[in-house]
Amino acid sequence: MEAVNKNIVISAAADGIGWCITKSLLDNGYTVYASDINQDKIDELNQHPLINNRLFVDYVNAGDANSVKNYFESFKLSSIDGLINNVGIAGPTGTMEDISVDDWNQTIETNLNSHFYFTKQAIPLLKKNKGGSIVNLSSTAGIFGFPLRTPYAASKWAIIGVTKSLAMELGKFNIRVNAICPGSVSGDRINRVIEAKAKSLNIPVSEVKEDFEGMVSLKTFVDKEDIANMALFLLSDQAHRISGQVMTVDGNTERMD
Repeated sequence: MEAVNKNIVISAAADGIGWCITKSLLDNGYTVYASDINQDKIDELNQHPLINNRLFVDYVNAGDANSVKNYFESFKLSSIDGLINNVGIAGPTGTMEDISVDDWNQTIETNLNSHFYFTKQAIPLLKKNKGGSIVNLSSTAGIFGFPLRTPYAASKWAIIGVTKSLAMELGKFNIRVNAICPGSVSGDRINRVIEAKAKSLNIPVSEVKEDFEGMVSLKTFVDKEDIANMALFLLSDQAHRISGQVMTVDGNTERMD
């Protein structure tokens, strides 16, 4: 495929939704600067046929400001066309009084502060590009309350606030900022969330999974590819007038309890 001559930075790109988005970007001709904290996955990606041509992969601790700063300095790009903030963890499952301070802080550091660290470094490069697109990965938990998952919900609600505020700040530079709110995405991560909730409530895993599916109008989980398709759209010129928006890809979540 002919390259579209656009450079995209994406965090947590070596697995899950991040890798699905990265593959879609590569398939559509983008050059991708990917980072992750999982060295084993990074080593796997370094065997990719497009490595050092249109795919560049590096280790970054997204929860550490200096690690992110050093990463941006290392690839020496004069400008970029887009940033995808994909870093996120599920965080602990439990009531507020049972959640440890360390678990709370880790969830906020990983899910929220990482977006700040990456965006802070990306903005000057987007300004030099005379515009671009920032895509933040939030969650339907950033729209609804989510009992037993308060740290996660708090971090994802905060991403919505960051998105809308940044869209106002950066609009005059032709930089668009939007958030994607996935629902329950099929895969290992949602399976672990379901298992943790079942354990916390002392009920069967199958009962929790059925309840999760019943929370959405379409009665099904979404796929990683659904999230990748939305990210591609928000990066594209087709979305050149879309900013400050919260794009749910969730089958229409009706409740989270």
